[in-house]
Amino acid sequence: MSAVLDHHDHAHDHEHHAPTGWRRWVYATNHKDIGTLYLLFAFTMLMVGGVLAMLIRAELYQPGLQLVNPELFNQLTTMHGLIMVFGAIMPAFVGFANWMIPLQIGASDMAFARMNNFSFWLMIPAGLTLMLSFFMPGGAPAAGWTLYAPLTLQMGPSMDAGIFAMHLLGASSIMGSINIIVTILNMRAPGMTLMKMPMFCWTWLITAYLLIAVMPVLAGAITMTLTDRHFGTSFFNPAGGGDPVMYQHIFWFFGHPEVYIMILPAFGIVSHIIPAFARKRLFGYASMVYATGSIAILSFVVWAHHMFTTGMPVTGQLFFMYSTMLIAIPTGVKVFNWIATMWKGSMTFETPMLFAVGFLFVFTMGGFTGLILSVAPIDIQLQDTYYVVAHFHYVLVAGSLYAMFAGFYYWCPKWTGVMYNESRGKIHFWWSLISFNVTFFPMHFLGLAGMPRRYADYPMQFADFNALASVGALFFGLAQVYFFLFVAIPAMRGIGPKAVASPWEGAEGLEWEVPSPAPFHTFETPPKLNAAANKVIG
Repeated sequence: MSAVLDHHDHAHDHEHHAPTGWRRWVYATNHKDIGTLYLLFAFTMLMVGGVLAMLIRAELYQPGLQLVNPELFNQLTTMHGLIMVFGAIMPAFVGFANWMIPLQIGASDMAFARMNNFSFWLMIPAGLTLMLSFFMPGGAPAAGWTLYAPLTLQMGPSMDAGIFAMHLLGASSIMGSINIIVTILNMRAPGMTLMKMPMFCWTWLITAYLLIAVMPVLAGAITMTLTDRHFGTSFFNPAGGGDPVMYQHIFWFFGHPEVYIMILPAFGIVSHIIPAFARKRLFGYASMVYATGSIAILSFVVWAHHMFTTGMPVTGQLFFMYSTMLIAIPTGVKVFNWIATMWKGSMTFETPMLFAVGFLFVFTMGGFTGLILSVAPIDIQLQDTYYVVAHFHYVLVAGSLYAMFAGFYYWCPKWTGVMYNESRGKIHFWWSLISFNVTFFPMHFLGLAGMPRRYADYPMQFADFNALASVGALFFGLAQVYFFLFVAIPAMRGIGPKAVASPWEGAEGLEWEVPSPAPFHTFETPPKLNAAANKVIG
């Protein structure tokens, strides 16, 4: 059947020549081109956010003020968080969705091709606005990535620029989500029922609903901040009868589902890679789908576990403590299913599998530290310490970012038509894994010893672990530069052995039925599927 599809797609290549030059990218409506644009934008922002992180760690290398003053330090921490969350992690997953969802469900493209183009190009002015805010009077926003009032009410004009950028990024996310939902629900190949759909499509379908539910909440919170700043309202200004804690409630009602928006697509990627390299079907497919849905629903009822120190009544603390513990159950189901998939499998450890197993190990550690923070009396001690910093970097860097690297190595042959360099991929993995743990593991001890986050200086007793973390961070950053220069660029330039349509022995799914690289137009006529399995029937 691959041969039939191959002939079919090459026939279309003669009818529809891919546009060339700058017009191909500026006017892009092809899901593959837009996916590539998203991934390149996300990696660029990852590097920018990484440079800010390097400056933070350079300042914290020794006690005393070394390089930056405390005001600039707060700007660096704020912009590092905003750029990494909204400029790197989220756009990268949208890039994966654009590339893979139509290929996985047998659709010719995304449902709304022009809106797809618009949602990408909104990100460029937003990203530039965030980066250039450093050069505005008073410097960049310095209220933490959570943009807490009343600090936001006291910032300079860069705060307004930041709010504008967040609105643009939110609009982009909502349009992308609508596109993904309509594509998945309306454009699946005949015979692909929802419960036969690849896990990556399921996780993104649920993520897209989460985005549509919570991005307007963030938009509301930052718009209220804007009117407090310029139009005389007092939503969050205590001087006018407002309540800064109300801002925290509204922000975290967005912020906690946002955490799952950044991890659910990672779960989807890992759910493809582990079965492929264990040469087994995913264990408990239906339970994975229900667990993903459960996580999404529960994510709406746990937001105030970020707020145990705000004077919450004990009844409220108990509710949010137990509901936070409850969310560990569907997450545990997923981890159990991945391990059960590997159990007695015929496993090999190519780079995608290394990153997937690395994800499993380090994400689980991050999950356990989160479970510890769910206990209100412990959280009150550890609130706003480096323990929290260690926890969320274990979940987001080793969670989201490792899964993205796993996905890149797994689908790279389909995207580029060549195999990446395996030995360089393994160097990238081990270099990243070791330097990541050297960076963030000591932060647990710093937090337990009481070192608060977002401080530019600290007493002598925290010096050794901070120096270790700073050195680890430098090596972790260099590992990503190595990946870009020696793995990604050669693959994008087509340097390497040519990839066959299905380079991985255990991989299943429609994306492996089309040639590598995937032709500019795929599935012009939807493939017909065998109802028992997602196999193309001739």
